Amino acid sequence: MAVSTKSLKIHSNAENQMIDLTQETTDFIKKSGILKGIVTVFVSGSTGSIITIEYEPGLIKDFPEMLDRIIPRDLDYGHEQMWHDGNGHSHVKASLVGPSLTIPFMNGKLCLGRWQQIVFIELDTRGRNRDLILQIIGE
Repeated sequence: MAVSTKSLKIHSNAENQMIDLTQETTDFIKKSGILKGIVTVFVSGSTGSIITIEYEPGLIKDFPEMLDRIIPRDLDYGHEQMWHDGNGHSHVKASLVGPSLTIPFMNGKLCLGRWQQIVFIELDTRGRNRDLILQIIGE
């Protein structure tokens, strides 16, 4: 069993920005030489998340709006009472959606659906520099 790990730095510009990571993940698999296994994409941070989605303008708009409906900005969050930094909703959203995905691959290719991409979503109230970890386990 082989393991390959890569650090990936990205920058988001604003809350709810989505960044497609599919090509970077595909390139990492190819460069690793590992033909089958799993790749995990993980964001280090408590206000960003990794999802799969059809990366198209409608869903880029719809997904954050859905999160805003179920986790509105203007509720009284305990995090806000503690830190007064205005991003209590960001932490709750990120906890709900999650910081990572694990995707299988075979013959060096991700096992994604035709319209499915790997995407980072910024949930903090401002753009951030983010550290992501991509890790492959396979053979």
